[in-house]
Amino acid sequence: MTITAGRSAMPQHVAIIMDGNGRWANARGLPRSAGHRKGVEALRTAVRAAGEMGIEYLTIFSFSSENWSRPPAEVSFLLDLMRHFVRQDVAELHRENVRIRIIGERQGLAPDIVALIEETELRTQANTGLTLVVAFNYGSRHEIATAARELALAVKSGRVAPDSITPELFGSFLSTEGIPDPDLLIRTSGEQRLSNYLLWQCAYTEFVFVDEFWPDFSRETMQRAITEYLARERRFGGLTAQSA
Repeated sequence: MTITAGRSAMPQHVAIIMDGNGRWANARGLPRSAGHRKGVEALRTAVRAAGEMGIEYLTIFSFSSENWSRPPAEVSFLLDLMRHFVRQDVAELHRENVRIRIIGERQGLAPDIVALIEETELRTQANTGLTLVVAFNYGSRHEIATAARELALAVKSGRVAPDSITPELFGSFLSTEGIPDPDLLIRTSGEQRLSNYLLWQCAYTEFVFVDEFWPDFSRETMQRAITEYLARERRFGGLTAQSA
């Protein structure tokens, strides 16, 4: 299946909530870790497909700030997957001109994880192809509260005048500064909620919910979601359709 742009352009920025690893594994009588491991393969597929389709930004929800409440063994496994991904996949992504940005709270993370994050961003910062944004230890309410606190401090110090505060100015205090808002958000496994993901940024994002569990995500799944996106009219609160 080939995507042909019609009424609107291809999405510049696609965000994905990768959901269903555990249920995929349970349905096959496998441990949840098998689902997470298979999910990494699906991530590689998604990144490759996004680059080939000309998508400029791909944001993935890899580990939420709420995931710490999961069983310690599962959390430990997920962190090890993060380490493995950085050590094994970043070199290839770097060769493919992918820039990687990692958003989320770093305070409290293990020092080796923080070092890997910083090394990854530094290594790929000059790349000009797809920008892969990894939301790791991320929660949108915390991000918004942090931005509000930093903006309040800027006002208190006199660096920002209260009457100059606009949505655009506030957005510059978020961890996604410089990244366009998502045009399309895809969530797998049939669930239909944001789960504290990019709440501010998704104000006018088109949502597509697919039934496949994340480990079954394929290039065809991505194509199907984008085809649905292209068929919609994006009005951004107005009366006439607009392109992103």
